[in-house]
Amino acid sequence: QVQLEESGGGLVQPGDTLRLSCAASGNIFGFNTMGWYCQAPGKERELVATITSGGTTNYADSVKGRFTISRDHAKNTVYLQMNILKPEDTAVYYCKLRNGGGVSAMEYWGKGTLVTVSS
Repeated sequence: QVQLEESGGGLVQPGDTLRLSCAASGNIFGFNTMGWYCQAPGKERELVATITSGGTTNYADSVKGRFTISRDHAKNTVYLQMNILKPEDTAVYYCKLRNGGGVSAMEYWGKGTLVTVSS
């Protein structure tokens, strides 16, 4: 079993920065992928960024050049540095961990942290 705890959300103005953190605990496999997804009101949850245990990253086009995902293996923590925030970034941001690889990999979600970008 794996637990994920997000932190760092809040209310910011357009152009501001924010850093989200997600700490994972439990039985975490050596190969895993952690990521951030967001869900805006009335919309489906969608990918923001992912990072594998090997450091390979993937970003949604809408955040490329503005957001950076990183991870600290020693702390089992993944971060999302969010720069030049826009009102359309407003959403609940969820952390996900895919434990292992292949079709049998288990996926775990955090409870989410709200990011509101408004003037």
